[in-house]
Amino acid sequence: MTAPSGRARRADAERNARLLKAAARALFDERGPDVALDEIARRAGVGNATLYRHYPTRSDLLMAVYADEVAALCDQGAALMCEPASGEAFFTWLETFAVHVATRRTLAFAGTQGDGERRTELFDRWHASLTSTAEKLLAKAQEAGAVRTDLTVAEVLALANAVAVSQTDANRVRRLLEILRHGLSGSTAPG
Repeated sequence: MTAPSGRARRADAERNARLLKAAARALFDERGPDVALDEIARRAGVGNATLYRHYPTRSDLLMAVYADEVAALCDQGAALMCEPASGEAFFTWLETFAVHVATRRTLAFAGTQGDGERRTELFDRWHASLTSTAEKLLAKAQEAGAVRTDLTVAEVLALANAVAVSQTDANRVRRLLEILRHGLSGSTAPG
């Protein structure tokens, strides 16, 4: 990671940034994105000045946390590309994606609200990277005959998003995706 001046961050600065993001992620999970920034700094074991030096606004911190989560989803997709069972790999990632959307949408929207062009551009990059990951996994699953070949990535993601937006409970998302999976693969749903 580089500092705003373009120089590489010092090791202690990198460590502090990681500690702040980890503390923020844990507190966001516990209480939502409106948790006090002072509490995040305390949990990370750093002072307020350190927090504001790394993340001048709440939105900056929210976006940093969410960016890590998007990167983790894309990394998982890249790892799943190496799996021999392409259909399982695709549906594993799709489930993780849908559960993420269902349970993290408040965080995603909090980090992208406002009229700043930077946020819109960043959200577009997140969307593009997730779509690219899904597209690669879908193509591989389709080549293996595990998913219908007449489906596009836009259609599949729209269906997964519809499931995710309709639920906040991860178990319900998983159940609905299991039902959806049988329609995508062309197989008959279990009795």
